[in-house]
Amino acid sequence: MTLEEFKAKADDEDFAPGWDEIEAAFSEVYGDTKPEHFGTTIQSRAMFGGNEYLDGFSAYPSPKGYSHVVTFGMSELYYDEESFGGEFSKWGYEMTIKLKDTEPNNCVWAMNMMSNLARYTFTSESWFEPGQYVGSAKDPQPINLSKPESKITALLIASDTEVKGRDTIYGRLDFVQLVGITTDEFLKVRENKELIPTLLENLKADYPDLETDLNRTKNYI
Repeated sequence: MTLEEFKAKADDEDFAPGWDEIEAAFSEVYGDTKPEHFGTTIQSRAMFGGNEYLDGFSAYPSPKGYSHVVTFGMSELYYDEESFGGEFSKWGYEMTIKLKDTEPNNCVWAMNMMSNLARYTFTSESWFEPGQYVGSAKDPQPINLSKPESKITALLIASDTEVKGRDTIYGRLDFVQLVGITTDEFLKVRENKELIPTLLENLKADYPDLETDLNRTKNYI
């Protein structure tokens, strides 16, 4: 699309090229499968004085037995002439997570977690990329607070194992996957980041797409 063609879309309220890119990337994996979409309210969004930096989430039902959740809003979604032809589409990525639960409504807690991570990025201007981790060594808490018995208390950041990044009119768009890990695993990779690739490979033996299983108790490193 040329800049002139792009400008011609300025008054088209349905023009959402970034949104379309996300859905196109997922359609390469899921075909015509329709996800369950969860939108945030207009009033809650940061541009209107709220504290929500995402426009929504979609949960795709994987035939492999999990829900594949993706954010909408870490990248540029709508018409923005200043972003046209950029190197990265806003932050350059959307977050994903794969949950061992096939009921989309059971994934809302993860959407809330992703919303918090988005808020952190937008307010601190600190983004996430593969090879990083998120967690607390002093007071580890389950990533899903409604399951206090869960051993999954931290996250690794990896490239999504299925959905590939793409070049868009706003720049590069990648998909970074949040992978739930145990406290023991977190403490070990926190001490030595070079263990992260080994942990991810070990996880793939039982979770080939790096699914997050809140019932997991086994450590993989």
